Amino acid sequence: MHAIRSVPVLTALAIAFALTAPRGASAADPAPLLQFNGKDLTGFYTYLHDHKLEDPDGVFTVVDGELRISGKEWGGVVTREEYENYHLVTEWKWGKKAYAPRADKARDSGILLHCFGADDAIGGHWMQSMECQIIEGGTGDFIVVARPDIKPLSLSSEVVKKEDGQWYYQPDGSGALRAFDGGRINWWGRDLAWKDEINFRGAKDVEKPAGEWNTLEVVCDGDSITNILNGQVVNKGVKSNLTKGKLTFQSEGAEIVFRKIEIRPLAGK
Repeated sequence: MHAIRSVPVLTALAIAFALTAPRGASAADPAPLLQFNGKDLTGFYTYLHDHKLEDPDGVFTVVDGELRISGKEWGGVVTREEYENYHLVTEWKWGKKAYAPRADKARDSGILLHCFGADDAIGGHWMQSMECQIIEGGTGDFIVVARPDIKPLSLSSEVVKKEDGQWYYQPDGSGALRAFDGGRINWWGRDLAWKDEINFRGAKDVEKPAGEWNTLEVVCDGDSITNILNGQVVNKGVKSNLTKGKLTFQSEGAEIVFRKIEIRPLAGK
């Protein structure tokens, strides 16, 4: 395998404070702009490929203070309002259920950022957006979720192309800045031997094994997007031509559970 350079670990607290707090400001977190209340989906709505704004099969449920997304039908939980210049904090874990056509594939979900336009623009169930991917072995990847016939999208990152032909973020500055109008920007430690199979684990994975809680944060500051997984910065995009929009927490074939979703404002923005 191709060796990956070691990089300094940045804690979520350090990166969030650096990006959100002006010099001399208190480190105390500001009140959230939106917060999952553990009781219902106040502040959100749901959208599904076949059932649109209805959910007859209970794909989305709130039980014991947790938002459970079964993954049975493609779609997502969507914020009612648009947001910009924010610090998203989530706590999530994989559930036990998985559905065809991904029943034996890597557990898959994601958070769509800066969503705009029709709910069904992409595949009949998602909006155009910049995705922070949640998938076994690839959590923190970016996917540019684009419909160029509606609006061309662009996100840049410092990347290198590896022997598998894919692009990987390089946090040590060894990459070259490249703009993406579609496709994937892999997080820096994604395993070159990644396989689309359930329970996949890479040698450098930051994500915890299925069933254990993870903390995934995203800092959207102007045209930059920083993905932080369990305290480590795993990916960063810049020069996004989307800087505000709704957020969508995807249903994509695998059960995922959230016990915390908070959208916090960036100080001074």
